[in-house]
Amino acid sequence: MSAALVLLLLGGGFAAWKLDWFSGDGSTVSFGKTPPAAGAETGKAVPGEAPKSAPTPSGDPDVQLETGPRATFKQTTRLDDGTVIAKTRLAGAKSGFEGDVWVWTPKEYEDPKYARSGFPVLIALPGGNGFPANYWSDRSLGLQKAIGEGVQAGTSLPFIVIMPVLNPDAKYYYDGSDIPGQPKMGTWIAEDVPDFTRANFRTYKSRDGWAFMGSSSGAFVGMKQVLQHPDRFKAVIASGGEIVPDSPLWKGHQAEMDANNPEKLAQQLIDANGPEVYINFQVGTKESGKQRMTQFQEKYGKGPVKITIRDIQNGEHNGWHYVRGMKEGSLEWISKVLKGPKPAAG
Repeated sequence: MSAALVLLLLGGGFAAWKLDWFSGDGSTVSFGKTPPAAGAETGKAVPGEAPKSAPTPSGDPDVQLETGPRATFKQTTRLDDGTVIAKTRLAGAKSGFEGDVWVWTPKEYEDPKYARSGFPVLIALPGGNGFPANYWSDRSLGLQKAIGEGVQAGTSLPFIVIMPVLNPDAKYYYDGSDIPGQPKMGTWIAEDVPDFTRANFRTYKSRDGWAFMGSSSGAFVGMKQVLQHPDRFKAVIASGGEIVPDSPLWKGHQAEMDANNPEKLAQQLIDANGPEVYINFQVGTKESGKQRMTQFQEKYGKGPVKITIRDIQNGEHNGWHYVRGMKEGSLEWISKVLKGPKPAAG
């Protein structure tokens, strides 16, 4: 067989595979909607029952059903298990910032058994520019697949994954904070993105269903948010991350920078004796940065600040290796810290 023919066949096979990979991209996605309560779909009372104006969760009082209004989602890619990653545009009511958000829900989210159950939320933050895209929405990194396989293996909760842009432009990085005179990226991450999630998905009212994961600068932001808002978020997987704020935009704003410094925030939690937060550092054995993590753990890993460090053997500073670390144990770790959905009885 000629080399040209082999290349043609391989190219055709790749084209067919790629076409299947992107099949449906751009189409409107409707993630599972909670069934209305009896009589609510028509607004008419059901004989023998009091009128119901809204659906109600069953069992767990911590469950938060979708509050609306619903966003419009467009598919960006489809996974082999049939789940999809979709994108929408979010105008942050509290931050005033408008940016893209990608979302993924596990297969269990569409299962009727979980139609009135909440799901844990993992806000996934990228490193690098974090604009105009969030690289965790790229299926090639395998984050969503790792969660799906972990659910099947019993080592992961079925997380809703929310993937917002991290920065408002590609010129600077903003440390996921409200730097004076700049777009309020701290409010965007801490308030607008969770509000959007509650509007569109079945979640939990308490922090027991809310966590971050991130790499590099996104790891810093996730850890900072957990330490800064322990009443809202409980845990973070921080991979290859920085420890202290270092955006050049902080110049002249030392007090505000200190208010966004994980070292100072951790000490405040220790002094207040809680609430407990959980930090899982991931670091590849072929990258630098472990010393910073170890020093942070030695100084602040006490009282309510629970810190672990996972070494990724032969790991480098990239998303593929961080997902491998999650598969090797970090997903199971965070799944033990958070709460998961409960199927309906019967």
